[in-house]
Amino acid sequence: MILTIDIGNTRIKSAVFENNTLVEASVFSNENFISAIENILNKFERIAILVVASVGKQEKQAFGSFSNRVKIHFVARENAFPFQNNYGTPNTLGIDRMVLAAGAVLQFPKQNRLVIDAGTCITYDFIDEHDVYHGGAISPGIRLRYEAMHNYTAKLPLLTLEEPEQIIGNSTNQSLHSGVINGLTFEIDGYIDALKGQNENFIIILTGGDAIFLAKRLKNTIFANSNFLLESLNNLYLYQINND
Repeated sequence: MILTIDIGNTRIKSAVFENNTLVEASVFSNENFISAIENILNKFERIAILVVASVGKQEKQAFGSFSNRVKIHFVARENAFPFQNNYGTPNTLGIDRMVLAAGAVLQFPKQNRLVIDAGTCITYDFIDEHDVYHGGAISPGIRLRYEAMHNYTAKLPLLTLEEPEQIIGNSTNQSLHSGVINGLTFEIDGYIDALKGQNENFIIILTGGDAIFLAKRLKNTIFANSNFLLESLNNLYLYQINND
């Protein structure tokens, strides 16, 4: 069995895989990191490998307490990836974006792919049908948009995610909700439309913590999977042990 771990900016997500099938997924905070992993290892005693991708605060040393129980594989840029990286600054490309790109290539071969990860930030990553990674875009996620309007103005309140009642907000709160949610929806649909106008044989993969909420609002047909990064970690590890 394989345990994949995605350490993000705000949360840690994990998934247990057996024979390429996702058995259980979990989400926990940085503060509960050690105990949460221990609980998973105790529950699934046949886990033999931890596959870790991190853009967050947890360092490799934090996994030391598990090294006597399982093999630990940290995904790094030096590993084999199933795409040609044409990013202008490859050393600044986040591991999470590389893993998502790899997962798109391995799961959807011979297609143009756009992976949209709706988390703390919204990341867009385009990999063409010849398995060349070109880059994409980064913009603020839902929570950051709410926080920015509160933190950088004198009187706007700090709100949390809520479905706007209509496109024209008839109060300050409803105007904020409309601006955040509808603004982001228009951004995503606009980005997709621009790329679809330039490419045929196209698939859009939407993932991340806000993926399910956003999926129902988009006019474009997408493949929505909030666990796509965890699944991509599993697929990438299997690819790397055969190609490193």
